[in-house]
Amino acid sequence: MTSPQQPQPEPAANGTEAQPQPAPGTPPQAPAAPPMPPAAPAVPQAPPAQAAPPAPPAQQPAPEQPAPAAEAGTMMLQAQPAPAPAGEAGTMMLQAQTPGQPPQPAPADRPAPAPAAPPREAGTMMLQAQPMPEPQPLAAHGPGKDAGTMMLQAQPQAPAQPQAPAQAPQPYAQAPATPHAGPAPGAGYVSPIPASPTHLGHALASEWTKIRSVRSTIWTLGVMAVLVLGIGALVATAVSTNESIGATPPLFFGFFGMLLGILCVLPLGVLVVSSEYGTGMIRTTLTACPARGRVLAAKALVFFGLTFVVTTVVTGLVAVMDNALLGDLSRAEVTGAEWLKSTVGVSLYVSFLGLLALAVGSLIRHSAGAITIMIGVVLLPFVLSMFMLTDSLSDLRNFLLGYSIPNQITVMYGSKFPFVDGGPSGWEPLWIVMGIAALALGGAYAAMRQRDV
Repeated sequence: MTSPQQPQPEPAANGTEAQPQPAPGTPPQAPAAPPMPPAAPAVPQAPPAQAAPPAPPAQQPAPEQPAPAAEAGTMMLQAQPAPAPAGEAGTMMLQAQTPGQPPQPAPADRPAPAPAAPPREAGTMMLQAQPMPEPQPLAAHGPGKDAGTMMLQAQPQAPAQPQAPAQAPQPYAQAPATPHAGPAPGAGYVSPIPASPTHLGHALASEWTKIRSVRSTIWTLGVMAVLVLGIGALVATAVSTNESIGATPPLFFGFFGMLLGILCVLPLGVLVVSSEYGTGMIRTTLTACPARGRVLAAKALVFFGLTFVVTTVVTGLVAVMDNALLGDLSRAEVTGAEWLKSTVGVSLYVSFLGLLALAVGSLIRHSAGAITIMIGVVLLPFVLSMFMLTDSLSDLRNFLLGYSIPNQITVMYGSKFPFVDGGPSGWEPLWIVMGIAALALGGAYAAMRQRDV
């Protein structure tokens, strides 16, 4: 690192150094405080200019006062006087000082030089030039250790004019904490974030967001609507070619489409719960709502409401279409009770059957296993009864046929299989499935409370 150097004195003819003096009338210049960049190679200095002859001591101006530092603790870099560099490597001639010649007075701002040793003899002497040392990193040295060394000296702060005392830095102002309403001290931690107590409505909103944002809901309910409407229209069109359908109510022919539509509702009921167990999202659900009974109730209500609305719309359209095509061919009169049971009753029956699938999915916690169980519940009793042809199994056969899901749906449509003796009638299938679904949901709630996620 380099810094501005003071002009070096030129050796005078009598062997003493000439001191540079400022020109008369020139105001004293404060030494600049250069910044301290990283160490860099020394820049060669320009050859010193010929200094003016020394003035008498009486005419020397007053020593310069150091300029005030920019701020407290500022360090000034000041060069120490050094003898003139040698011209070249080798020998040089030095004229011995004549005895009796008065020494030149030293300036007041510099320390007096040490008294020179008396010359050995009048004449000349040889002086071997020393090689210049390599530049070293800037370091603080005491004054006058080596020729040409730089010392880092802090200049005292001496302002020329009185100034107002600098204000001490103020700490950052902190906003006073706003007291919040809460219980008395010692009652526990109170969050500063306003929070309202949760209730069942929050869980219902969460479950509605889930069920309407997954593709399984669209696919299952969409396929169910297509099957019920499509098969109902095809059967009604095919039967309308007959001259008469006897005493069979025209709304009965919606059974064929609904029997296949159930097979789409059951997987959706299972996936409402089991899909969260499969993906691990049930942990997030129970963390957000630790009340597990509330979670299960919200899932059941949202699924039941969605299934009931879609099924009611579909069964209503099929009933209107069947009555328009087959009403004149049937001798049975369609009453308001038959309309209500063939639309709203069937929709309630299918929705509670879906709740049974939801409870089984919560108990099994496995999608494929729960769906397999529900398909077996719907179809297995009816299929097993078809192979019980012996007289010894006739009672069991009639029981399985009478309380099988297909026969119960037929009863909800106002008819019954002709080869079935016994079984429920009227609105009894709805009460049966409601009781079974309630028991299954109770078991699912007890299992959810006892088991971990």
